[in-house]
Amino acid sequence: MTLKYLIQKEFLQIRRNAFLPKLIIIFPIVIMCLMPWVMQMEVKNIVVDVVDIDHTVESQRLVQQIAASNYFIFGGQKATYAEAIKDVEKGRADVILEIRDGKYLIAANAVNGTKGAMGSAYLSQIIRPTPQPLPVMEGSGYSQGQQVSAPSLTGRAGGGSLLLYNKGQNYKLFMIPALFAIVIMLMTGFLPTLNIVGEKEAGTIEQINVTPVSKWSFILAKLIPYWLIALFVITVCLLLAWIVYGITPAGPVWLIYVLAMLLALFFSSFGLIVSNYSDTMQQAMFVMWFFVVSILLLSGLFTPTRSMPQWAYLTTYINPMHYFIDAIRTVFIRGGGLLEIAHQVLALAAIGALMGCWAVQSYKKNS
Repeated sequence: MTLKYLIQKEFLQIRRNAFLPKLIIIFPIVIMCLMPWVMQMEVKNIVVDVVDIDHTVESQRLVQQIAASNYFIFGGQKATYAEAIKDVEKGRADVILEIRDGKYLIAANAVNGTKGAMGSAYLSQIIRPTPQPLPVMEGSGYSQGQQVSAPSLTGRAGGGSLLLYNKGQNYKLFMIPALFAIVIMLMTGFLPTLNIVGEKEAGTIEQINVTPVSKWSFILAKLIPYWLIALFVITVCLLLAWIVYGITPAGPVWLIYVLAMLLALFFSSFGLIVSNYSDTMQQAMFVMWFFVVSILLLSGLFTPTRSMPQWAYLTTYINPMHYFIDAIRTVFIRGGGLLEIAHQVLALAAIGALMGCWAVQSYKKNS
């Protein structure tokens, strides 16, 4: 009964705040409607200058293919390489293709390394088309999700890949599950961080400390509202992914809710720990911001974790965001079930339970 009244008090505090209810509703809508359009790793609108010395039918056909590509903007044909390089130096072109004696030279502006590398790779694919991949036949021994290398039918060395998931290479489908993690992290991490320390500054925590409320009841009353907020936020995100982008989970929806609850348990507990050890809201915000950015950048959200140095890769074993992103992409994109993400679920539950116990122990009623 005490816990019920404490939870009611938390919701009253949230409702009476002029800012928090609007933030809880507007934040996931803005993230889901805006971020998938700007968080694109695809590189388009690469301006290509062509220096065609041969003037053959094949070279003209290649120029037409470049002009027709969605990735390139044809910058025009230049008489010499020196003329084309001036365009690059002035920022009017990104890549130069020189055709001489049946050979091709690709020069890319490396100031923007990503754009130069991707532009060179795209252009190489047009110059030398990739052999068609072999279809996956029943009983071939290949499972769903494997990339199938295929020898060239002409006997030359070559290979290809068959995309069984996200066949359209839609980057939004890849990023939307990760946006779920960002929304839950910010909503259930920062709000509890400001909770207890806010009561310390307002002086209301002293009234709680002199009551016979146990530490477990007090911390649970702080955690449960944010779990419910996480349920609301993940529901809004799923609806927006379906309505705005037409993207629905390939796997069980209930697993997504389970993962969201476990991640919310970790971040809400962690926020309360920071709040317990902080004296001012400013101190709590800076400490939480430091850990949130570190957890996010080391989670594999933007870069593959296997590309990290070994010492940085070891941190992913205790990073709950890494387990969540790995698991939700497995469920959302590949349609995986509980067995496929069992170790991620166990890791999230163990880390969340540990942080919950720490949150209770760190709360001092005599402070």
